[in-house]
Amino acid sequence: MFETVLVANRGEIAVRVIRTLREMGIRSVAVHSDADAGALHTRMADVAVPIGPAPAAQSYLSIERVLDAAARTGAQAIHPGYGFLSENVDFAKACAAAGVVFIGPPVDAIEAMADKIRAKQTVMAAGVPVVPGRTEPGMTDEQVADAAVAVGFPALLKPSAGGGGKGMRVVRSADELPDAIAAARREARSSFGDDTLLVERYVGNSRHIEVQVLGDAHGNVIHLGERECSLQRRHQKVIEEAPSPLLDTAMRASMGRAAVEAAKAVGYTGAGTVEFIVDADRPRDFFFLEMNTRLQVEHPVTELITGLDLVEQQLRVAAGERLPVDQSDVSLDGHAIEARLYAEDPARGFLPQAGTVVGLVEAEGPGIRVDSSLAVGTVVGTDYDPMLAKVIAWAPTRETARARLVAALGRTAVLGVTTNAGFLQELLGDPDVVAGRLDTGLIERRGESLTLPEPPPAEVYAAAALALLVEGEPVGALVDRWDVPDGWRLGEPAWTVRRLQAPGGEPVTVRVRGRSTDAQVAVGEGDPAPARAVRDGERLRVTLDGRTSSFVVVHDGGTVWLAAGGRVAALREHERLASSSGATGGDGVVTSPMPGTVTVVQASVGDQVEAGAPLLVVEAMKMEHVLTAPIAGTVTELGVTAGRTVGLDERVALVTPAATEQED
Repeated sequence: MFETVLVANRGEIAVRVIRTLREMGIRSVAVHSDADAGALHTRMADVAVPIGPAPAAQSYLSIERVLDAAARTGAQAIHPGYGFLSENVDFAKACAAAGVVFIGPPVDAIEAMADKIRAKQTVMAAGVPVVPGRTEPGMTDEQVADAAVAVGFPALLKPSAGGGGKGMRVVRSADELPDAIAAARREARSSFGDDTLLVERYVGNSRHIEVQVLGDAHGNVIHLGERECSLQRRHQKVIEEAPSPLLDTAMRASMGRAAVEAAKAVGYTGAGTVEFIVDADRPRDFFFLEMNTRLQVEHPVTELITGLDLVEQQLRVAAGERLPVDQSDVSLDGHAIEARLYAEDPARGFLPQAGTVVGLVEAEGPGIRVDSSLAVGTVVGTDYDPMLAKVIAWAPTRETARARLVAALGRTAVLGVTTNAGFLQELLGDPDVVAGRLDTGLIERRGESLTLPEPPPAEVYAAAALALLVEGEPVGALVDRWDVPDGWRLGEPAWTVRRLQAPGGEPVTVRVRGRSTDAQVAVGEGDPAPARAVRDGERLRVTLDGRTSSFVVVHDGGTVWLAAGGRVAALREHERLASSSGATGGDGVVTSPMPGTVTVVQASVGDQVEAGAPLLVVEAMKMEHVLTAPIAGTVTELGVTAGRTVGLDERVALVTPAATEQED
């Protein structure tokens, strides 16, 4: 077994791999960009090595710098995690040339499955069914368009390289093809350095089911059952579970055999995943989608129902050991469900968010596992994927696992960064999700019913005002009758008035008087109610009108962050608010809905545009967002150029309506 292993990744997967290395007594080496110098994975590892600036291309994607770090630290092997260099053929070859073991499959297997065109041809030869489409390499834009028309609409454009839904576009008519092809190529080139596209029939009412395989260098390949990954948005998985509520024993065996044949066709070793798409209306029809030649984000659900540590198995296979079990030894115990916690705002179309974690509570309890990279002080930027953590629940039955996960999300609080925790709770409570009636279009169909933001209730505003009251009170006993808290007057307490504002809401007036242990609070036009607040670290126990609730509270930079029941509110003290540059009503101000980098500017000052016309593209965390003209008129202001970074809600352009121009 290896004595030292370098983890060529960051975030929660780096933390997760380091934990197994520690359990196996293997010395761990972390690498980090300048942006991650203080990240949790660097603090957990035995050794941490800087490898370059924040952009991934100059750090985590730099083969030369990663291998240099391995040489300097005496690492005998490199675990790539997922993403970054995990499926990079050149990296696997460079590891071999440097005499370092790549903890992953052979180069030939990566090459065969990394190219989706070659992958489909390979598994077809092995008798595995594939989705109808056109997969010739090197197709021009015109050929891609012709293929889409031939396949029939809706059609799916997919990059031949990479995965994770990056660059995929569903095209529903011929009119959409030019823009969709251009956008798919641009995103594929940015994410994978290869803009080759293939075309497939889009299976609309589909379920996404994948099979975990394990192979060793002695010719043994087994499968560990399946995972259901149908709950997706923008082709990105959100909730995963094992086993699938769709499959029966016969279907599981059939799909497992197909996955094993696909793996054997390329001489696969280590942990890998064969992904299938299943027609929800004809569940016995399944088609090969792709093979991920690495560890998957959702591997914990398989670990929880099989009892196998997949990272440990990767290490043992890479060290030349045989698999410890054969197919007859594999049994599935209970049910596990995983929710991905992202730095994103569901109310803003799931756009990536940034910030610093100022408060953190991670769930614990029976059957609960949290894979996380978070800590107080963690800076969440826009350079990397927005996933922060995974909350996983296991139980003997699916319904108990689902209920445990909902409760665990309710005990999870990330303060300082907007996350999708509330959305995940709503999704897990959807009647179709509860019943196991899943498909890849469910989230899109539900729309605002899952993402519509709820304004904070009155008790949250009251808790914020009480938290500020506690913060302003002197510590210890009063010295004399003049040493009294702010808001008091000789004879009787006076009201302290605060105006607090939630994102997207109007300022709310909150009046509070008295001491925190014996106060009165009035929210808006409501009547004063007796209140009491007791602080214990970051927690505040608030009793309001006889009802007691517990909040996690942090006051940071003029914002009071409060979390309870899985919901987080950020209330800014209105007097400190800067003037907003956002567009309101029918004005023509264009602001960036997320922090990121301008990649394309499609308009110029003086252009006449219609409402909805694309003006520029902002990219953050590998996702593009097209900013459009809010009204028809003339572009009279364009304050950005390609390559410039912009902040959340930063003003980037102005469209002046024709009527205003004539008046001027």
